[in-house]
Amino acid sequence: MLRDVRPDDGEDPGTLDRTGYELEFDETFTEPGLDPGRWVAHYLPHWTTPERSAARYELEPGVLRLRIDADQPAWRSEDGEMRVSNIQTGTFAGPLGSPIGQHRHRPDLAVRTPQATRRLYTPSFGLAEAVLRAGPDPTCMLAFWLVGFEEQSPASSGEICVAELFGHAIAARQSGVRIGVKAHHDPCLHDDMEEIALDLDATEWHTYTAEWTPDRVRFFVDDQLVRAAYQRIDYPLQLMVDLFEFPAGADRDRAAYPKIGEVKAVRGYRRPNVENHARTGVHRRDEPSPLTK
Repeated sequence: MLRDVRPDDGEDPGTLDRTGYELEFDETFTEPGLDPGRWVAHYLPHWTTPERSAARYELEPGVLRLRIDADQPAWRSEDGEMRVSNIQTGTFAGPLGSPIGQHRHRPDLAVRTPQATRRLYTPSFGLAEAVLRAGPDPTCMLAFWLVGFEEQSPASSGEICVAELFGHAIAARQSGVRIGVKAHHDPCLHDDMEEIALDLDATEWHTYTAEWTPDRVRFFVDDQLVRAAYQRIDYPLQLMVDLFEFPAGADRDRAAYPKIGEVKAVRGYRRPNVENHARTGVHRRDEPSPLTK
């Protein structure tokens, strides 16, 4: 189960040890555009239409700035006014009208925009981290997730929630970070999430990491172990980094936009001697992109 890891647990809270890991996915956003061999700049595009799923963002050397703009449409009108700018490392869905697709959040979903199967980076075990800087807007959340790719089965849908940073939970000396495991449609998992109060200001740069093995998932913030989840997720996962807005209604004060969440780096590591489905999906910058549209 998910639980706090404290010194009196008899388990060393320690620091993250990357010894024995090999860096295989290293995104620092230094190029003038997002690499299409690594990223799909849409949020679950199969469940909606391209103009609604497309990310709004800008790139500066070394920083991806995700935006919610005043004129940005809701992701799905059926889900209210929620808007999102997201990048993800894969897509999988069934044909038009099919109920098959990643991250099914309601039972009446049907594929609206079919997608090619893209396994850009889909590790099964390893270590993944993102360097994030959230905003304090109370209507927004900046998040880093690893979600089931679901190509094997709709049950392969569990999620490692590395960090959810809600603006209303951020303060100068202490911020709440939601961390844990979400089962979704995986019958072998159970939901186990908690908001952890940490002595940090999430509007500054911090590193959020998950290390998952056949036995457990461990969560780190700035290389310090803060949680452990004793559940097994052993199928391919795709990375998702996203900025959400959850507005109270349709009215917009244009002076309040854009709303911003920033990403400095996203990295993935593997143990060289451990089977990992990511190897066939890793695209390095010195190789041609495998993505064709």
